[in-house]
Amino acid sequence: MDAGGQPVGHAESDKGMGRLTAADYEGTLLDLISGALPDTGKVPVICCGMAGSRQGWREAPYATAPCEPPAMGQATHVPTQDQRIDVHILPGIKQDRPADVMRGEETQIAGFLTCEPEFDGVLCLPGTHNKWVHISAKEVVSFRTFMTGELFALIGGQSVLRHSLTAEGWDDDAFLAAVSEGMSHPASLACDLFALRAESLLHGLSPAAARARLSGQLIGMELAAARPYWLGRDVAVLGEDGIASAYSAALAAQGAMPRAICAEDITLRGLSAAYATLKDTQ
Repeated sequence: MDAGGQPVGHAESDKGMGRLTAADYEGTLLDLISGALPDTGKVPVICCGMAGSRQGWREAPYATAPCEPPAMGQATHVPTQDQRIDVHILPGIKQDRPADVMRGEETQIAGFLTCEPEFDGVLCLPGTHNKWVHISAKEVVSFRTFMTGELFALIGGQSVLRHSLTAEGWDDDAFLAAVSEGMSHPASLACDLFALRAESLLHGLSPAAARARLSGQLIGMELAAARPYWLGRDVAVLGEDGIASAYSAALAAQGAMPRAICAEDITLRGLSAAYATLKDTQ
């Protein structure tokens, strides 16, 4: 990143907490960035997400909600063998009751607040573990996590329904109808899911429609449980495509008016905000 918080280089790796031991992180990082490091001096490296988990590089203790998104003053310093890097890991946020945690999303929230510092409402952060976060006065007031995306992947990939779904394709009408059904009758989810298999066998339900209905039933059940977060509130969905657009459509069908926020650079904004606080402490 340059002094203004803009990327000057970019690298990706599929190696993360699930594939690395704590001793592997430094070497993996250096494989990605060594070409950008100077021969002398130190480059600050700011990490967020699962690198700070108990099974990650080094555990970064959680901040406790209600709180502002953590800044560098709360980050965990990681000693390294390579003296050219100065590594800090931002903490996640925990909520004691009801018990909940986040890692990485707090940095996205910080990035969002750099654009809308007066926001008072709810952020929907779609993903494998979708989060609903109440924001007020620049603080994370409370949040809830739903394993909806992981359930979709498990059911669609490992249950009997895998024979009736397609990896691609979508049916908007089938999705919205299933959202309504999932909200109205969440207790019948297990029965309604098997009906997808039966309808594909007996009535030729298309794989694309089955996939959309599975997603809709799970998201509908989530919306029913998360109603106190989104009903009557200003809701911003971080993302415009894929599963984020599905959440926006589901919310709109229930009378909410969600705003879709481009999330492409939101994490970078959060990391840049953290770096600004690092400079303030030096």
